[in-house]
Amino acid sequence: MRPKILVIKGDGIGPAVVSSALTILTELGFDAEFVFADAGLDYYRRTGRPFQPDLLDLARSVDAVYKGPIDTPKASGYRSITVMLRKELDLYANIRPFRSYPRISLREIDVVIVRENTEGLYVEAETMLGRGQAVALRLASRRAARRVAEAAFNLAIQWGRRRVTLIHKASILKLTDGLYLEEFYNVAKRFEGRIEADDAFVDAAGYFLVKYPERLDVLLTPNLYGDILSDVAAGVAGSMGLYGSANIGDRHAMFEPIHGTARDIAGKGIANPTAAIHAAVLMLRWLTERGVCGRRCIEIAEAVEKAVQEVIREGKHLTPDLGGSATTSEYTAAVLEKASAILEDGGGEEA
Repeated sequence: MRPKILVIKGDGIGPAVVSSALTILTELGFDAEFVFADAGLDYYRRTGRPFQPDLLDLARSVDAVYKGPIDTPKASGYRSITVMLRKELDLYANIRPFRSYPRISLREIDVVIVRENTEGLYVEAETMLGRGQAVALRLASRRAARRVAEAAFNLAIQWGRRRVTLIHKASILKLTDGLYLEEFYNVAKRFEGRIEADDAFVDAAGYFLVKYPERLDVLLTPNLYGDILSDVAAGVAGSMGLYGSANIGDRHAMFEPIHGTARDIAGKGIANPTAAIHAAVLMLRWLTERGVCGRRCIEIAEAVEKAVQEVIREGKHLTPDLGGSATTSEYTAAVLEKASAILEDGGGEEA
């Protein structure tokens, strides 16, 4: 079966890093139909619209969405396209794995953050109260808390993890975080004896990510906490430019790097494409789990992961953000060369 992928290249360095990842996948034999769509601040400036009119219809019709970073201006009426896609496609679980890289990481870390993706403060419900005061609505529902907890425990089973920890601040947010805490332990009962379950305050989780990351495994978080802790984990693991994420729902999925558009280096040919490559690897794994890809997709994913590790370990073709002087194309070529060699040694069936 030939997967159909919607590609949104995004803003800033988005087109460069997305093109890098797609080059690697196609050169390694990933046979897919790529449908390209426009969305983002650059498109908005050209057309007055944040995304092309049929974007949502396209996103619902494909096997997966693969996108680059998209700008969301601060303090404006322009709504986040990424958040919109997550809500419209009901992509309720945001999965962000962080694993150490040689030469780069501050500490050994192997953590997966599973972030609720559709509610919390990201419902974007704010208003002015007058007298210089503003208020934001934070939404928490039992349905959202329950299904993202189920996603975290199922991921722990599938990925061979040992423990899921709920991150919260129920000592202060007794209703909203308290609801997540209650639903978490209700779900945990069904996995008793297979996956450990515990909880931690969000401030303590930040401390442990920096100080003792080896104590953490799968972290389940409400929306905002996961957004913040992901950046902390990326800092410990080495760089925002190294990690991708999977936005997963019951029917749809979207894959993207976790970093921003880095407009200061856009067009200079020095962007680090690793996060976009990592997002593409997560996409291949998900497509295989869904039965859309054959064994070849897993072989490509594993080869690319190993290749990235080797390129970073050798340190000969690192982009400037990783302490090297390689261009995006040089780094891409190095990863592709090593991944090709790994596949030739291992073989495999067609995708």
